[in-house]
Amino acid sequence: MKWMRIALPVGVFIAGYLGMKGIEASASDSAIKEEVDTRPTVTIESLSPEDVRVRLTSYGEITPLETTNLAAQVSGEVESWNPKFVSGGLVRRGETLFSIEQDAYEAALLLAEANLASAKAQLIQEEAQADVAAREAKTMPDARVTDLYLRKPQVMSAQAGVKSAEAQLKIAKRDLDNCKVKAPYDALIVSRNISTGDYVTQGSPVAVLNNIEYAEITFPVAGFDRLFLADNTIGSDIAIEVDDVQGATVKGTIHRDTGVIDNNTRMSYFVARIEDPYAINTTKPIVKFGSYSTISFEGKTLSDVYRVPQELVTNRKLWTLDEDNKLTSHKVKVIREENGDFLIQGEFNASKVVMTLPEYPQNGMAVKVIENSSDLVTAQTN
Repeated sequence: MKWMRIALPVGVFIAGYLGMKGIEASASDSAIKEEVDTRPTVTIESLSPEDVRVRLTSYGEITPLETTNLAAQVSGEVESWNPKFVSGGLVRRGETLFSIEQDAYEAALLLAEANLASAKAQLIQEEAQADVAAREAKTMPDARVTDLYLRKPQVMSAQAGVKSAEAQLKIAKRDLDNCKVKAPYDALIVSRNISTGDYVTQGSPVAVLNNIEYAEITFPVAGFDRLFLADNTIGSDIAIEVDDVQGATVKGTIHRDTGVIDNNTRMSYFVARIEDPYAINTTKPIVKFGSYSTISFEGKTLSDVYRVPQELVTNRKLWTLDEDNKLTSHKVKVIREENGDFLIQGEFNASKVVMTLPEYPQNGMAVKVIENSSDLVTAQTN
């Protein structure tokens, strides 16, 4: 039994040593069999050049084409006014806004007509007397025949009297017509400061009107966007999105360039027009003065450009793969930023553009290409 006490610990020690050696051997074999790929993983895409029509956006406030301080052209008492002649009312071109008492102007018209008839009668009489004098002059010596004898001054005076009477008649008709004050255009009534029975004098302001045949929007174009304005910008169509509850979008036209660059902002300003903003002749959405709007319109067409996400271009460099699947950087020209992308031009391998870069890319770095994004996520997780 004594020998068992000595042999048992020795046997346990030997068995443990042999087991440890076996584990080391198997681990070594596994390490040899499994080689770890330490290359960064990337995805690539093939890009194709395209022609892109630039779309420019801006903003501006909708204002009336013109504002008129309406005044009466004759004096008199206000007899009546149009029910639509109130603040916020809409009236059409030529519609009567209010009427001034006409009695005095009707009498003036009758007097002018009478004066004209009298002047014409005087002219007929003088012309008849001139004819008689001309016949008598044929039997007289030439020395005795003068313009005064032939009554030429009297005829000319009578003719002038007729013209004067005609002018007075024209003024009388105009004054009578002006007793009915009419809208000079399709208008929005901003304010009215007369009532029935008020006495208005010639030239006194009675109301403020806004022209609603057209609305205008003055909008800025930044300096970096001026390069992308089309040659036919003036007269081109624009889309106008009104910033209100309805969010209506209407069409307009770029009417003119103001011809000035702002000294502080270096922006150019253009003016767009909207036809019939209050829709009194159409069924389109109403566009109210004072509303803010977002404007978009087409600019130049950029030919043969590539569209890439902004994060792929750093310091004007774009990364591609060479034939050995190694990273290569290329200098590119960024033409324009649009909707989170860069529109670029340059010489590079468009069939192998790296879409997911390693954290620290280097020229000549060997990478592993992953076919799709799900494989890339799996690879990065592992």
